Amino acid sequence: MMSYYFCSKDKLLEALFTYRGEYIKLKLESMIENKELGSMEKMNWLIDHYIDKVMSQQCFSRIMVREQVMNHTGATAELIFQMKKRNQELIGRMIHEGQRKGEFKKHIDVPLLMATLIGTANSMVTTQHYYREINNLSAMPDAEFQKHVRKKLTQHLKKIFKAILTNEE
Repeated sequence: MMSYYFCSKDKLLEALFTYRGEYIKLKLESMIENKELGSMEKMNWLIDHYIDKVMSQQCFSRIMVREQVMNHTGATAELIFQMKKRNQELIGRMIHEGQRKGEFKKHIDVPLLMATLIGTANSMVTTQHYYREINNLSAMPDAEFQKHVRKKLTQHLKKIFKAILTNEE
């Protein structure tokens, strides 16, 4: 059936990345337009949303990481590049809005900030078995462990973003 609908595995991946990419683009655009939230609240939403996405779609996250590591050319690589570029531009707009309001520091390295979010979350998902062992959490039931990881990861990234973006301690 895959060949009938998508012609190849690569076309299936392209369709999957396009679908998921469009969804996050729409979410980011609606967050940018939300006037009820402050700049740091928007960044916290971004962290929450990304972690929820990565934790609930762990198989997809692993595929995305693999494709970025193994495949640097072709239609799928170009699609991922364009999606990341667009998302970075949208997040840059959120950060610039915070800078314009005086809520964020100047001279934020947006690509490095996004690499911090994406890299930390993806690393935790792909290597959570190490985290579990190192922290003596092997006996913890999986559902409880997933909640634990989500909470710790969220707290950690929010502290990092706050330190990077604001003048608060």
